[in-house]
Amino acid sequence: MADITVSDLSLHFPLIGTDTQSLKRYLKQVAIGGSLARKNHSNQNTLTALRHVSLSLQAGDRLGLIGSNGSGKTTLLRCLCGAYAPDEGYVEVNGRIASLLDLSMGIDPSATGLENIRLRGLVAGLSPREIRAKIDEIADFSGLGPFLAMPMKTYSSGMQARLAFATATSVEAEILLMDEWLAVGDADFRQQAQLRLTSLVEQAHILVIASHDPNMIRSLCNKVMRMDHGRASEVVDIDGMEALMARPAPGSTL
Repeated sequence: MADITVSDLSLHFPLIGTDTQSLKRYLKQVAIGGSLARKNHSNQNTLTALRHVSLSLQAGDRLGLIGSNGSGKTTLLRCLCGAYAPDEGYVEVNGRIASLLDLSMGIDPSATGLENIRLRGLVAGLSPREIRAKIDEIADFSGLGPFLAMPMKTYSSGMQARLAFATATSVEAEILLMDEWLAVGDADFRQQAQLRLTSLVEQAHILVIASHDPNMIRSLCNKVMRMDHGRASEVVDIDGMEALMARPAPGSTL
C-alpha cells in the first residue's frame, strides 16, 4: 500500500563564494523562498529551503501544494522523489514513484531517441526488461517514427518534448509527483497528452501536485497544503483552501 510520511524535514543549501550582505540585497529583489544563516558560525552561508515540514499521506490522498514562486513547493517534491536528501528529519515513501518535475532530466542530446528512452526508463527506476516491454508503446505514442534512430540534438524542441513526455508518463506509478500540469507538443499531440496524463492521475494511489491555479487544485485534489518561504501549513481538506489562502503565511508572526 502506497504511503508518504515526512517528519520535521529541513533542507539547507550551501552558498559558495558569496557574502551575507550581498545575498540579502539579492533576496530583496527576487522571491527565492528561503532564509539565510551561517552554518556552525563558519564562513559558509546557507540557504534554508525547507524548514520543519511534516505531512502524512495515504492511498486515496490527492494533495495540492499552493504558494508563491520560491515558497518551497518544487523543493519539497524533489525531496519526495529522492532527488534531495534531508539535512534534518526524514522522508519515507512506500510505492513506485512517477516524477513529472523536469522532462529534460536524464536526456542525453548526443544519444538517439531510442537510447534516450532507455536512459529515461533507468532514471525512472524501471528494469531493463520493463524498458524493453515499453519501448514500442513509447515510440508509437511519441509519433517520431524514423527520427528515433537520430540523435536528440537534431530534434526540434517540440520533438524533444514529445519523446520526453511519452517516456516520463509510461511508468505505472502508485505515487505521482507533478510540478504544474503538463502541456506539450502541437494541438493534436496536446489532446493525446491530456488524455494520457488524466489516466495516469486516475490510476495513481497518491497524487502530489504543485500549482498556482486554484481551480486545477480544486478539480484534482482532496487535500491542500500551503508553502511559504520553506515553511508548510498543516494539510487541510480541499474545502478549506480559500480559508488557508487567506490566513497569514506559515511561520508568520502577524
